[in-house]
Amino acid sequence: MLVRFINCRLLRKGELKHEDLWVLDGKIIDPQAWFFNKRTKADTVVECNNCILAPGFLDVQINGAFGIDFSCPDNLVEGLTKVATGILRHGVTGFCPTVVTSHPDVYKETLPLMKRRPGSAEGGAAVLGIHLEGPFINPKKKGAHPEKQIRGFSTSGPDEDSNPEQAMESIQACYGDLENVAMVTLAPELVLAPKAIEYFRKNNILVSLGHTAATLAEGEEGQRCGATMITHLFNAMSSFHHRDPGIVGMLANAAILADKTNKENTLFYGLIVDGFHTHEAALRMAHSTHPKGCVLVTDAMAAMGLSAGVHSLGEMSVHLGENSRASIAGKPETLAGSAASMDACVREFSKIVGVTGALEAATLHPAQFLGLHHKGRLEEDCDADLVLLNDELEVIKTFIAGREVFNTNES
Repeated sequence: MLVRFINCRLLRKGELKHEDLWVLDGKIIDPQAWFFNKRTKADTVVECNNCILAPGFLDVQINGAFGIDFSCPDNLVEGLTKVATGILRHGVTGFCPTVVTSHPDVYKETLPLMKRRPGSAEGGAAVLGIHLEGPFINPKKKGAHPEKQIRGFSTSGPDEDSNPEQAMESIQACYGDLENVAMVTLAPELVLAPKAIEYFRKNNILVSLGHTAATLAEGEEGQRCGATMITHLFNAMSSFHHRDPGIVGMLANAAILADKTNKENTLFYGLIVDGFHTHEAALRMAHSTHPKGCVLVTDAMAAMGLSAGVHSLGEMSVHLGENSRASIAGKPETLAGSAASMDACVREFSKIVGVTGALEAATLHPAQFLGLHHKGRLEEDCDADLVLLNDELEVIKTFIAGREVFNTNES
């Protein structure tokens, strides 16, 4: 089917351009080449009324929503679809279900249940692979993760030398089958972490650095071994210091390298823009330092879409306040994920970096991080997963493969 989107402002190469978009059988096409050869009309015309048409949002860190916790195996197959269909109203067309630090039995039960799959009207947003956030993290920066489940890669005693093979053995013993996994968050300062990063990369699993007290040197060693992202920047990591800027300092060096070489960015970082996790000044500093690496994440948990009360995040109980602030029950000073939707994060971030900067952080950059060159852009041969937004960046319609899957006027 040939679909034509008319009277729209397309997000292309950092600008909003007044152009039509043509889609054939779920893929974006070059209309000039098509009409030169076929000389045909569209089967369907979608009137956009001068609204913004952007690629569908991609969320690489979402722990659950609508009462579903991805770290809980109960009814997980049905729950995955519930979340996948529910987030369409927020413009999300692809996501990485995230499992927080858990017991090995939980991983071995949950990971086989969350298989990659394409997006559809029936199944909802595409499942892009699982994000394993832990348990190989620094207990000093555990955040809302249960300390008793945190572990290291080395099984040697404090006075024994660590065998590099222990990293692989620890990973396999903890997680089991990694077939459905797209990315993992770990602390690069752990013993054998470099070997673990190399192992993950050899198995086509992306590595993000997070829940860490690493120095800048330890972070950069992790990057040399293959890590390409920082998990929820500023949160659950050492604070920036002028003598050792830690993981945060990696942004400046990555930005300089990308500018000097004119190559595609090789370091990304997640930002939670929910009004609680990160101060506006810090958000502005990160984006102005390294805009090409910015990836918006919700870090949403089961409470997203629900009312205030007590909800779950893995083994932890989380209190959601009337102001939508999520914290560990009984420990209000410790944030525990968020209840923010991706479209809300985009709106909030646009106030700081502008509309196109916010949109690219939710579309282009996560697609680049995941290596999905057919997503996140409105270019020829890309998937026609789209979100139609008004000037306030509120979702009007969502499309998967050019097919409407959500309409705010019909919800």
